[in-house]
Amino acid sequence: MAAGGTVRLSSGPGRQSNALKRRLQSPHGSPPLKQKHKPSLNTFKKCAAEADSREKGSSSQKSLPKKQLTDKQNESQKSRPFIKTSSLFRNNPEIPKIHRKAVQQVQENVFTTDSFSQLDLHPHLISTINTVLKISSMTSVQKQTIPVLLQGKDALVRSQTGSGKTLAYGIPLVQSLQGMESKIQRSDGPYALVLVPTRELALQSFDTMQKLLKPFAWIVPGVLMGGEKRKSEKARLRKGINILISTPGRLVDHIKSTECIHFRHTQWLIIDEADRILDLGFEKDIAVILNALNAERETRQNVLLSATLTEGVTRLADISLNDPISISIADDTQKALKPASQTEQQASSSSNCMEQENFAVPEKLKQYFVMVPSKLRLVILAAFILEKCKFEKHHKMIIFFSSCEQVEFYYELLLNVLSGELESEQPKRSSVSSASLQFLRLHGNMEQEERTEVFQEFLKSKTGILLCTCNAPASPAEYIHRIGRTARIGCHGSSLLVLAPSEAGYVSLLASHKINVSELKLEKVLSSLMKDDRFKVHRPGSKKSCGTDPQDVRERATVLQTRFENYVHSSEATVRWAKKALQSFLCAYTTYPRNLKHIFHIKSLHLGHVAKSFGLRDAPQNLTALPAAGSKKKKIKPRPKRSDLLKKTPSKRRLAEILRSEYSSGMDTGVSKVKKKKRQRKPGNQQIPT
Repeated sequence: MAAGGTVRLSSGPGRQSNALKRRLQSPHGSPPLKQKHKPSLNTFKKCAAEADSREKGSSSQKSLPKKQLTDKQNESQKSRPFIKTSSLFRNNPEIPKIHRKAVQQVQENVFTTDSFSQLDLHPHLISTINTVLKISSMTSVQKQTIPVLLQGKDALVRSQTGSGKTLAYGIPLVQSLQGMESKIQRSDGPYALVLVPTRELALQSFDTMQKLLKPFAWIVPGVLMGGEKRKSEKARLRKGINILISTPGRLVDHIKSTECIHFRHTQWLIIDEADRILDLGFEKDIAVILNALNAERETRQNVLLSATLTEGVTRLADISLNDPISISIADDTQKALKPASQTEQQASSSSNCMEQENFAVPEKLKQYFVMVPSKLRLVILAAFILEKCKFEKHHKMIIFFSSCEQVEFYYELLLNVLSGELESEQPKRSSVSSASLQFLRLHGNMEQEERTEVFQEFLKSKTGILLCTCNAPASPAEYIHRIGRTARIGCHGSSLLVLAPSEAGYVSLLASHKINVSELKLEKVLSSLMKDDRFKVHRPGSKKSCGTDPQDVRERATVLQTRFENYVHSSEATVRWAKKALQSFLCAYTTYPRNLKHIFHIKSLHLGHVAKSFGLRDAPQNLTALPAAGSKKKKIKPRPKRSDLLKKTPSKRRLAEILRSEYSSGMDTGVSKVKKKKRQRKPGNQQIPT
């Protein structure tokens, strides 16, 4: 989540550092002229101007040091950390106290005692499930869904993320295809079509299907997704794919341009994570796919699977399912806890899941939130990473940002500052292992080959930090999907929601949907810095600090912030990169829906404070033209030709670009693809993202 503040006051370190700051921020090394603030984005122009005026008012309170250091003192000072940053702990907005009633969270019974051998399945399929997948008992969604699908009925399945929905449709699908009277031929084409929202889910589903099909080698699975070469995909389609797994946009591309694709034998249509597919704007693509299927074969078995039941999912079920069986694990769990009479009274209303609007979460998932003023957002993130991935063993972490620019920027920033020894004079015997932090990043501007490699590396590793793009949780349904990336299939996991004081209302919003999050105190997160002596302030004659003295914690946090700012201001290229990342954050912040503007409003952000979270020492004076270092003006590329994007307003089009960064189908040229050189850029000697 984004973080923001309301007030701003910065104190300069002295004339020498101020002059250095001006040289770094000015492209020609001369002090910038005083002029009115002219930000490029109309949506936050007013708030930025107000922030600028507050900064001018507070600058009069700055005071220079009373005593000047001698030359010898200056030389000795170089050997000790010199905190040039403004105070992180002054003039921040007050952290509000959250007053909310404790809610009983909706939970699902993930596992059952029933085994797959109780089902009427092929013995080789049962053996594969037990030996290859190493699964013996069914989850609740599998127990209820598999028998329904084996009967050939349509189904609308609602179950929490990580509950085993892939096997819930995969097992009956394989059982059905392997038992057909006329043996399936590869040249027959697709007998089943599986639609998923993301490339990574497409790869996961394909991997699972390959394992299930080991005893039935004549059934060929295949995957289509953005980023792959169309020519190679067309070659695979010509040879034949019996179980076709695809993202919606990529499949529509082939329907319109590939002659060899057909659906004459298609007997199954499975739409997985239907709510996410619709949230990402693929509703028109789904309509194109349904029309193509209906044109060649009207009768088939349809399955819709979703973690939430939104209005869009209900509408999609109406047009794609035929007399479906509704399976909702959370509802069944709640019914079992209620008296019989109460269940009967609510039978009519519970049939419509839209009226409930409560979301199930994994039982072993611990949810936390931390209130963080914007100035402290970067050091809080760093302290949390160090605590969980360096001082605690075998932790994996996924950090979501709202744009590709932020992922690339924070990846380089965290990698350079947190990994390895930060200073040459650091003792060789460090209490911290520099090799224990492994940073990875994943976003829509990466080429698919690298993206797949990163995805597989993170899956196989025991520890690591994955930075990736994703739309911010603008609704409880989206929040459920984000936290559902952990604590899957009964495993333990935790989630942390980082909120600014102005965003405190989001906690109450979650509570209204029976989502209970516990508060993690800011001081507790920062106290982990006491375990890392790299950020210790060395003073002559000082003793080793014991415990977690608040003053020591604050000093170490300030040293860490200084390290971040020193890296960002080490070159004009990194400064511009930080400004680009900041600009993309502000653009994303303006895309929150209208019903959440009272919580996430651009005017509630203090531009100077937010800039600190990007390692910038001051609020940027100009966010209009930030070209890449050493680059020339390029011709503006034409907008995407897809009709569903062209009909949107500029702000909605920008939102679509942000949302499609991770979930890109590969069709939106100019948005989801960049050249390999730009992908491999590094700050200081390569181009900054534009």
